[in-house]
Amino acid sequence: MKRKRVTELFPGLLPLRKRQRVFCFYAGMSLDGNVYAKERKIDDLPWVQYSGFSLLYNQQTGFDMKYQENKVFNLRLAAKKLDGLLIAPGETFSFWKAVRYADREVPYKDGLTVVNGKVAASPGGGLCQMSNLLFELFLHSPLEITERKGHEKKEFPDTHNSLEGVDATVSEGWTDLKVKNKTGQTFQIRIVFDEKRIFGILRTDHRPEVSYKIRNEHLVYQRRDGRVYQRVSVYRDEVAKNGEPRGRTRLLYENCCEIGYELPAGVEIKEEMGK
Repeated sequence: MKRKRVTELFPGLLPLRKRQRVFCFYAGMSLDGNVYAKERKIDDLPWVQYSGFSLLYNQQTGFDMKYQENKVFNLRLAAKKLDGLLIAPGETFSFWKAVRYADREVPYKDGLTVVNGKVAASPGGGLCQMSNLLFELFLHSPLEITERKGHEKKEFPDTHNSLEGVDATVSEGWTDLKVKNKTGQTFQIRIVFDEKRIFGILRTDHRPEVSYKIRNEHLVYQRRDGRVYQRVSVYRDEVAKNGEPRGRTRLLYENCCEIGYELPAGVEIKEEMGK
C-alpha cells in the first residue's frame, strides 16, 4: 500500500508546510552561488533563436471552462514578469525566481493543478503551460538545462500537435525550471498573446550559427498494474544556418509519464511492463 503524505492525513498542515518549503526554496537559491537573471529589456534583441506557441484553452479537461479562463488570467500575470527578461552570459534562469512576485498586486485565480495526485483547483493553477513553453524554447537553444522535472501524469490530451515528453512541471517550493547561460551571448524571453494562443520567442544578440530540431523516437504505451504509461526518447539534432544537418545528434533524455485519459482508438498498448 502506498504511504500517505502527512499533509494527506492532516490537510490543515498543508499551508504551513508550503510556507516552510517556499522559504527554504528561495533561501537555498540565495546561497547556491548562481547569479539569477532579473534584468528586463522591452526593446527586442535583434535575432530569433527559436519561437513556439501553445493554445490557451483546452476543451478536453472535463472541468468547467471557467478554470481555463482563470488559467489564462494567471498566464498573463506571469508573462508580465517574464516578457523581456534577459539571460546574460554566466546567468541562471529560474522560473520561480522570475515570477515570484507576479501576484503581489493582483492575486492569481483558481486554475487546475495536481494536489496529492489528484486534479484540483488552486490559486496559480495552470502555470505549467508557461513552463512547458519555456522549456521548449530552451531545448532549441545552446542554454544548458540544469533543472527540469517532467509531469508524472498527463491528465489531459494535448491541445495541438506537439512533441511528446517536452514538458516541465513547476510547483513553488518543490520543483523549478532552470537553465544556465554558458555562452558568450545574451538571450531574451518574449511572451505574446492573441485570442487563442500564447507565443514564446527566444531572442539573442548574436546571429545564430546553429539551430536545433527536437524529435521523438521509440514512442510506446505500456500497461502496468492497470495503469497506462507513455515512454519516449527525446533527441536533438543540430542544423547549420543554411539548413543542412551538421551530423550532431544527442539523446537528451528518456521520458516516462502516466496517461490519465483515454487514448484514441488504434493506439497500441503493450500489456504488463516487465512481463
